[in-house]
Amino acid sequence: MLDHLKTHFGFDAFRPLQEEIITAVLALQDTLVLMPTGGGKSLCYQLPALVFEGITLVVSPLIALMKDQVDALNGNGIAAEFFNSSQNTKDQQSVEEAVLAGKVKILYVAPERLALPGFRQFLSRLNVSLVAIDEAHCISEWGHDFRPEYRNLRDVRALFPQVPIIALTATATPQVREDIVTALALRHPRVFVSSFNRPNLHYRVRPKYNTFVSLLKLLEGYKDQSVIIYCFSRKDTEALADDLSHAGFGALPYHAGLAREKRTRVQEKFIRNEVKIIVATIAFGMGIDKSDVRLVVHMDLPKTMEAYYQETGRAGRDGLKSDCVLFYSIADRRKQDYFIDQIEDEDERDRARKKLRRVLEYCQHTGCRRRFLLEYFGEIYTTASCDACDNCVVPTADKPESVTMMQKILSAVLRTGERFGVGYICDVLRGSRNKRVLANKHDKLSVHGLLRDVPQEDIRGCISTLVRVGQLEKIDGDYPTLRVSKAGRQALKGEVVERGR
Repeated sequence: MLDHLKTHFGFDAFRPLQEEIITAVLALQDTLVLMPTGGGKSLCYQLPALVFEGITLVVSPLIALMKDQVDALNGNGIAAEFFNSSQNTKDQQSVEEAVLAGKVKILYVAPERLALPGFRQFLSRLNVSLVAIDEAHCISEWGHDFRPEYRNLRDVRALFPQVPIIALTATATPQVREDIVTALALRHPRVFVSSFNRPNLHYRVRPKYNTFVSLLKLLEGYKDQSVIIYCFSRKDTEALADDLSHAGFGALPYHAGLAREKRTRVQEKFIRNEVKIIVATIAFGMGIDKSDVRLVVHMDLPKTMEAYYQETGRAGRDGLKSDCVLFYSIADRRKQDYFIDQIEDEDERDRARKKLRRVLEYCQHTGCRRRFLLEYFGEIYTTASCDACDNCVVPTADKPESVTMMQKILSAVLRTGERFGVGYICDVLRGSRNKRVLANKHDKLSVHGLLRDVPQEDIRGCISTLVRVGQLEKIDGDYPTLRVSKAGRQALKGEVVERGR
């Protein structure tokens, strides 16, 4: 195995778990592999493919990247081909002939092709030694990226009853793992779970307030370093890339609406360091082999924790310190809710809502973000502080980017006499001139309108944080009111003002 590792892949030693997984596969055992992005999953089936007499069939949903993977294997002296809808009839016939002649060791196919009777007949003529299912979480309806075409894989065991199956994924909760084992009819599988912890990644959540200015300040610390910025929509990626370029930061947009040739050019420029910043939708990043991404920014809420983990996992694959920053506004939930409401299947819609709620919990979390992430995937993290997330490095209430907003809220509660509830405080801070505010003459206060550009949902979220950390107290009653605690007054650091002035 070490000879193959050195000769074909250029490595002197295996990464954690790789040798154990490969040994299990070579022993013809079904295996389920959970390994973080960049952990070396592909090697777990590519190296056994060299040892087995027959061909290894790799099922992958990433049609756009099959060619890249095949080119890389061929460059390493491993005969590989792909078979998908991007090829014309002549190309497919050429691949068929090479495979039937025994000239190919690894064949990549898209999952929908397995449903075609003609293709199944072609497979029946092959000596298949191993079936690898990449992105295996796609088979589970509980997976963050469920794909109906992956249902075709439920017949894989019947197609190849004596052939070992290796299922691989970077993101699967315990429930999804069980689904994968059941759906693929894995027989007494060996399950290998690498730690989801990426200690070199530092996680931060920042309020979505003057976001473009905040982004520019952030990027100042990453000049001449590779950065990926994720946006919600194609339109957003193009607008932000344009704004960044005008601000002196060379950036290019990337989304599925661009022509394939243009996407390829953008990707190649990024990999060759000809452009440092990519502003992209989630269409960007799958299979990108770039180890030195120092910063991943989310301008909008990700749909799921799995998606967030996968996208942040594109940072720091070289093991060096890298940052993951998420700009959070609870108002962004409306965008996600809109698309969730379009889902026709009720169960799928409910699952999407539950997953989005966990993302919101992560954003509003006041404890260790790393622990939250790891526990989501069923991994126990016992360290008291990760020293690499904003909540562990600086307590939530003292974050530099949050302190100004928090001080304004505390001041507003004091200046209005600690007699009002959350909605009224939001009205004052956002500059409302409704009858109640005018009757109380609170439009004359210096705090009136201080947060007029901040969405009400964000102010409410900040108030919730202040309550959680004990700087604000909620006084129950028919009309609950807010009161500044002793800790809240201390947090104002001498900026406490007399009521009503």
